[in-house]
Amino acid sequence: MRFRFPLFFLLIISFVSQAQLSDLARIDFTYIPNKGSDVEYTRSRVLINYPIRLKGEGKYLFVGFDYSNIHLRFKDENLPFDRDLLNDFQVLDLTIGYTKPLKNGWRLGVRFQPGISTNNTAKSLTADDVVFSGDIVFVKKFEKEAYKPSRLIVGLSYSQNRGYVFPLPFISYYKKFRPDWSFNIGIPKTNLQYHLSERHRLKLFAQLDGFTSNIQNGALVNGTENAEIINMSLINGGLQYEYHLTDNLQLGLRAAYNFSLSNKLKDGSNNNILTIDNDSRSYFRAVLKFKI
Repeated sequence: MRFRFPLFFLLIISFVSQAQLSDLARIDFTYIPNKGSDVEYTRSRVLINYPIRLKGEGKYLFVGFDYSNIHLRFKDENLPFDRDLLNDFQVLDLTIGYTKPLKNGWRLGVRFQPGISTNNTAKSLTADDVVFSGDIVFVKKFEKEAYKPSRLIVGLSYSQNRGYVFPLPFISYYKKFRPDWSFNIGIPKTNLQYHLSERHRLKLFAQLDGFTSNIQNGALVNGTENAEIINMSLINGGLQYEYHLTDNLQLGLRAAYNFSLSNKLKDGSNNNILTIDNDSRSYFRAVLKFKI
């Protein structure tokens, strides 16, 4: 993995999970231009979680979905595979979540997401298109000083359709250490935030991103090998501007630099067949979300 960046970003690098547990609704658009590479990447995403109050104080069930359409545009016409098989992908997760308070101020959060991840040329779904994701976290808020709130989240996260297909620790520590400054360090959420006002905020951030999908019926590479999986993984960091329309509704605009970006075609045993050149350093994202 080739990347260079300041030690500050190395310390706060994190995975951004398929959906933050506190997001009730989100519209998300990500764009990586093909400048300096063979691939242009766009992702349009819609997420909705609906909370259902259960018997017992502070207990909720969440149901919803997380849908993405991912489009890849290949610049090089001489790539050794049929580009039409790999230009559009559908990723859909159905969400079932549960949260309840525990002793000593802790809260439990559990989420299970069965779903599909496949290329758009698929005529019908197969068992290989089915993916599973899940999280279990424990949350505790600390409010000894009202103007310096803090929060700790610890747990475990796993997803078969993100860029890094293995379990990741789910660790996050948030603290507002000055009236205009706060930070969130850990996995999955990391940033250093400056509160310009009640409505406007600036963030320095770092993240891991990407996706993994089944290639239904496979894609022949170099006329000899059959690619059954596509995997895109990247590491980036940059600046985000947030405008808080209300206490719960916010708009975010993000510009980032890609320190590392990898596109790989793999066989059914997850062995690498082909790495597609991608030296694009630009990353842009816009998010509108409603949070708890």
